[in-house]
Amino acid sequence: MRSIPMRLWALALLSALLQMLPFPIAGPVPLWRRFFCWFCLVPLLEALLHHDRSGKPLRLLQGAVLGYVQGVLWFAGNCYWIYRTMHLYGNIPQLPSFGILLLFALYLGLYTAVFGLLVAVLGRKYSRNQVLCAVPFLWVAVELARARITGFPWDLLGYTQIDNLVMTRLAPWTGVMGLSFVVAAGNALWLLRPERARRGDGSGELPERGLRAGVRLSGVAIAAVLAVAATLEAMGGAGRVAESAPEVATLLQENLGVGSEASGESESKQQMLASFSRLSLQPVYRITNKEYRLYGARPGQPSRIIIWPEAPTDFVDTDRELRASIGKLAIAAGAAVIVNDVTVAGYGNGQPRLYNSASFFRPDGSYAGRYDKMHLVPFGEYVPYKPLFFFAGSLLDGLLFVPGVHRSVFMDGGTVYGVFICYESIFGDELRHLPLEGAQVLVNISDDGWYGDTSAPWEHLDMVRMRAIEDHRWVLRATNTGVTAVIDPRGRVVRTVPRHIRTSVQVPFGFCSDITFYCRHGDWFAWICALITAMMALWGERPGRATDSMGR
Repeated sequence: MRSIPMRLWALALLSALLQMLPFPIAGPVPLWRRFFCWFCLVPLLEALLHHDRSGKPLRLLQGAVLGYVQGVLWFAGNCYWIYRTMHLYGNIPQLPSFGILLLFALYLGLYTAVFGLLVAVLGRKYSRNQVLCAVPFLWVAVELARARITGFPWDLLGYTQIDNLVMTRLAPWTGVMGLSFVVAAGNALWLLRPERARRGDGSGELPERGLRAGVRLSGVAIAAVLAVAATLEAMGGAGRVAESAPEVATLLQENLGVGSEASGESESKQQMLASFSRLSLQPVYRITNKEYRLYGARPGQPSRIIIWPEAPTDFVDTDRELRASIGKLAIAAGAAVIVNDVTVAGYGNGQPRLYNSASFFRPDGSYAGRYDKMHLVPFGEYVPYKPLFFFAGSLLDGLLFVPGVHRSVFMDGGTVYGVFICYESIFGDELRHLPLEGAQVLVNISDDGWYGDTSAPWEHLDMVRMRAIEDHRWVLRATNTGVTAVIDPRGRVVRTVPRHIRTSVQVPFGFCSDITFYCRHGDWFAWICALITAMMALWGERPGRATDSMGR
């Protein structure tokens, strides 16, 4: 294989570093860092469109290798929290924890390798500008493949626009991948070059300087306008009044230690039930009179629903003491209650079949049913491709959860709640079925304690916010250690509480019954991008379409 110039390796590295910046690193993303999304892919694209001195484009393998290097570096940097989670909270030694992170990055980097390969394929058959026009289609097609094949659509490029109230107007129509398309297109615009115009008499090509400058300026101007619009809208929209929220809910943040942090004398089940029930009935953080007026709620209004988060408790679904305690709480509060527990449903291969569940209790204290988590966390609740992790020995043997088989919605007083648990929040095409089944409010219970103070809790919050936008629903989010929050249908965090404290908060919320286009049709836009990508790749392989030495 012809050697790849060092400059191209540097461009791939620079692109990986720039792509990390618009996402959370160790807390919320400052507004100025979101700006980097508009040119983070430019170095990679410049490398993939490289021609040597003789005018030859990159070979297909070279394009794939450059894309692979960029992807491995980006996934390792963006998801560095996997190492901390495995080591500090999963009690796995340092070397196996690093091995899990490395294998994770090496695997997911294959998707960026596919992107590099596709750009190289088109670059050998189409002009530079034509390839750049195809870039957003290629990028979205690869994101769709990552979501469908691997099942890890974490931090798609479109999530960088979560604070942009103009751009997010697309999400109820196209989902987050429609935003990825726009951001990828903005990156491609920086590299557009004017092509030569033909003479009218057909005697040759005439360089049009005005056209050259105009196209270049247009590309830069469009990218700049998109970036400035994103920044200004985020700044101006942050303080806008939220949509009508006449109801009140109580969210509990239990703040239980996870993994190595669960040290010292632990609370008994009875102590936890007593503490959590007291906080549920007497929230520490209440909404103010000003907030009552802002959202349309009434002063002194009792909570309509109480939500306990996913947390490392020893609550079991069939435990009579648990059901009695939650039933009493529901009656005392006159509110529905959702609580996380474990369901033991028979045995398989000599092992108990355990489900991570959310149980629903009506205001009269009766048990209404449960939802079993369908999308489990890799290495947290099950081990994917377990033979590959032989070096971890028996350290991963205790992960025995099995996935649920169907989604459940719960009704109380004419209001329908749809519940999803933790990691499931990253799957927009799956959660859209909750509104289709009648859910008027979405409830997310999560345990982000496994992530510690890394980027993951904030990345997770951004993805939950996107689900609120795509489905046009209020989201009530109760977490073990934070970020506990209520999110309005435009993805704005209306109210939250500090992380790492045990507390409860009353929050306003409302009901929505409309069905968005995305709810009805899912990732239709991404599938169209995949189809166009396949057509371009196949058409590009037809003989007689080779470009000249300048890539025209």
